[in-house]
Amino acid sequence: MFDWDDLRYFVAVARHQSTLAAARALGVNQSTVQRRLAELERKTGQQFVKRLPTGYTLTPAGEALLPVAQQVAQAVAAVEQHIEAARRDIVGVIRLTCPEPLVPGLTRGAILDRFHARYPGLRVEFVLSDKYLDLAKGDVDVALRSGDTDDNALIGRKIADSMWAVYASPKYIARRGQPDSIEAMATHDLVGFDETMPNHRATQWLRKIAPHGRLVARSNSVLGLLYSVKAGVGIAPLPTAIADADPELVRVLGPIPELTRIWRILTTQELRRTPRVSAFFDFMVEEIEALRPVLTG
Repeated sequence: MFDWDDLRYFVAVARHQSTLAAARALGVNQSTVQRRLAELERKTGQQFVKRLPTGYTLTPAGEALLPVAQQVAQAVAAVEQHIEAARRDIVGVIRLTCPEPLVPGLTRGAILDRFHARYPGLRVEFVLSDKYLDLAKGDVDVALRSGDTDDNALIGRKIADSMWAVYASPKYIARRGQPDSIEAMATHDLVGFDETMPNHRATQWLRKIAPHGRLVARSNSVLGLLYSVKAGVGIAPLPTAIADADPELVRVLGPIPELTRIWRILTTQELRRTPRVSAFFDFMVEEIEALRPVLTG
């Protein structure tokens, strides 16, 4: 019939006899208190408070409701205390694997600070790699991973889109110009992943669009590609999330649709049921809006 949380606003108005004072006590806007109180009355079909020149007073229906509402408020407070105590009892380390370029965004954006504030007994430990580490073997607990996932042992949730474009440095553009099409990349100096990452989508894409292109530098990490491009060695596809934020890089083509993939948070079914991993997984899903700029740019 109504939102149980609306009783909290009713109890606060009854206690303070003012929507402004109730709002201050609850840490919300006065308009929120008024709206939630009106919604409670609308859904129940009863008037619980009456506004007077001196403030708010309870109607007979409000007087009858107040002791029951106070019991509900006390019960909710007890539940909140129980949940908070349970959070503080969760202890341990969450080993999170992700590409190294994500770390500054995750740490500077206060996302992990909020997690540690909620779960002071848990600590996130980064295991940095551009390669897919095996969660099923216990190498890590949780992965932030972009790309196709066909491992049935893993469960996950989409967080954002991984977008890539082609970048060059001003130094390179001054020396060699910049490609005006994907086909023109075959005539430029290219930077790509080395033989340890033959299945990466950027490797396969370069092989497809420039099978005879000149690869002048190789690396086994995204940061290695980025540093080579910044140095003016050549051009390369890079994630927009990190390359667009670098003033020493120029986007010359893209985003490239063929390189777009999904960012997911992944873990195993067994680990998902553990308190520490479940707490971290659910928290990261709650933080999707804050995570998207970190992952997509």
